[in-house]
Amino acid sequence: MEFIPKPLAEYAEAHSSPESELLSELNRDTYSNVLIPRMLSGHLQGRVLSMMSKMIRPKAILEIGTYTGYAALCMAEGLSKDGVLHTIDINEELETRIQKFIAKSSFSDQIHLHIGNTLDIVPKLNEKFDLVFIDADKHNYSVYYDLLIDELPSGAIIIADNVLWSGKVLQEDQLLKDKDTKALAEFNAKITKDDRVENVLMPIRDGLMVIRKK
Repeated sequence: MEFIPKPLAEYAEAHSSPESELLSELNRDTYSNVLIPRMLSGHLQGRVLSMMSKMIRPKAILEIGTYTGYAALCMAEGLSKDGVLHTIDINEELETRIQKFIAKSSFSDQIHLHIGNTLDIVPKLNEKFDLVFIDADKHNYSVYYDLLIDELPSGAIIIADNVLWSGKVLQEDQLLKDKDTKALAEFNAKITKDDRVENVLMPIRDGLMVIRKK
């Protein structure tokens, strides 16, 4: 499925900075060898994540949902010189592939991959995160948000992916029968009503909810 018409997507990518050779290799490898390659952030969204990270210059980044590591490598481009990125994924089958591409990058000493349950791992990290990217199990988005929001410093940014869920958040039948659609719609409403933050839902790819803690 295309999120926007293919010609428009190609035009947007052609008028955005190119992905690196390593990211291009990772992109091809994911589409050739991994199930559901649509989950990859990809060129345009990757450049958005890189740009946001460079604007913030975070000392600590948290990613929930590594997949094959594309988004992590993009956000790492904005890390401060002594910064660190912790990325978590539940799928141990992807660990070798992820580590291979991290090792090929110039951020290999700054990116730390954790395999396991986010709710067990995050409390043990002892970091104050400046940037958080959530792209994991959709029904737990609100759980992850609640886990993090009070611990984040003022000005920290949370970005949640897939919040438009291929347009299903507008479909009443999907809200009634699909738990992920219902969870994402509730998450979007929750963020919009939370006076601790300001937010904008960007219709980039499958929807990015960008949240800034006041």
